[in-house]
Amino acid sequence: MHRYARRLLPFAALAIAAIFASPALADDWEICAKGAGDEAIAACTRAIKSGTYNGRTLALAYSNRGVEWKAKGDLAKAIADYGDAIKADPQQSAAYNNRGIAYAAAAEYDKAIADYDRAIELNPAYASALNNRGLAYFNAGQQQRAIADYDAAIKIEPDAVRLNNRGNAYAARAQYDRAIQDFDAAVTLDAGYAIALYNRGNAHFAKGEVDRAVANYDQALKLHPKYQDALVNRGVAHEKKGALDRAIADYDEALKLEPKDAVAYNNRGNALLKKGDYDRAIADYDRAIRLDAKYVAAYFSRAIAFEGKKRFDHAIADYSHVTRLQPQNAAAWNSRCWTRAVIGRLQDALVDCNEALKLKPDYINALDSRGFVQLRMGRYDEAIADYDAALQIDSSKVASLYGRGMAKRRKGDTASGNIDIAVAKAAKPNVTAEFARYGLLPPPTDAVQGSDFPLGGDAMARGRRAN
Repeated sequence: MHRYARRLLPFAALAIAAIFASPALADDWEICAKGAGDEAIAACTRAIKSGTYNGRTLALAYSNRGVEWKAKGDLAKAIADYGDAIKADPQQSAAYNNRGIAYAAAAEYDKAIADYDRAIELNPAYASALNNRGLAYFNAGQQQRAIADYDAAIKIEPDAVRLNNRGNAYAARAQYDRAIQDFDAAVTLDAGYAIALYNRGNAHFAKGEVDRAVANYDQALKLHPKYQDALVNRGVAHEKKGALDRAIADYDEALKLEPKDAVAYNNRGNALLKKGDYDRAIADYDRAIRLDAKYVAAYFSRAIAFEGKKRFDHAIADYSHVTRLQPQNAAAWNSRCWTRAVIGRLQDALVDCNEALKLKPDYINALDSRGFVQLRMGRYDEAIADYDAALQIDSSKVASLYGRGMAKRRKGDTASGNIDIAVAKAAKPNVTAEFARYGLLPPPTDAVQGSDFPLGGDAMARGRRAN
């Protein structure tokens, strides 16, 4: 997070008091320097227009008004005021820092970095500008340069926020143990710093230490019960542990705090999907998509829910949304291939599988899916070749073993086919029933056992909140 823009108080109160032309002007200056909101903006404006000030004093008035415009979210006016402050006093490092903050808020990171560069050039010990330049580098994806700036800022002035920011940069480089060290240090400096506890929870989650993640989210929420992001991520952690009802409860609470949170709707849908509650899951995905029409994960998961209800056309439509939004998403092409194959649209399915494998030639699930399509099309040599390729990647893949066995038997290689089928059935006794439900009748000697219809395709990774 950005530190707040620095308010600039009068640099020499006695000297400035001497130049006030009237008590009213003195009041305007006091409000401009120490007030807030519209009142401060109006007072700064009167001081600027009075014509009384120039140089550094005028720069202070522009800078303070810029801080208030930034607080109101009017970045263009803030940037303009900081620019006028710099014109009035080119040596004012704080004005460069503040304009950098405004540029960063507008995601103009190159301009922000240029301003921080100038602020640091004017004041090499300016810890806030170093920290803020680190944030700009972080948001621009230049994590190593961000870490270098945080290092310099922390050396000058150790601070919990800067330690937290450096922890986030290490986490972005997947250096989670090093990130946790910084979050630990931040919490040691400020035991009430809920953001550092939250981010430490994220780092533990990324390491697979789910219980420790939950403990950190608990601590953050104890400090701030309405910390919505912590509720969402604790829900993800509970879901990971299989505690679906607790996950749903966290998502419920998060949505009370922010009813327009598409991520929370999507994640609650995922938990409901795992419980087999397809209708409620679909309703949540619907809400997520209404809030964000380009929410790929929600389309993908809704497709899986539609498959669970055997509404295959709806599933295919959702996979199609994903392929349009993310043409390089091999998992979506594979999932649509599989679903089309299950309902007998074999030529379309083959096109989709080919696309998935063009994007990712060693994609084991797509090789397996294409083997299934070739098997249903009666192209047994091609099916065996695809299953062979899948089994070279994972020799224990049950679906590929069983499919290859079926293809071999239909080709007349009964003995070898029986071996594959036997190995597959030993690993998964209901595999015969599953293939029957996919539209492939079992060998005459195999009895079909009842089983639930499985979800087709690959589920996308579930959403987590960014730091």
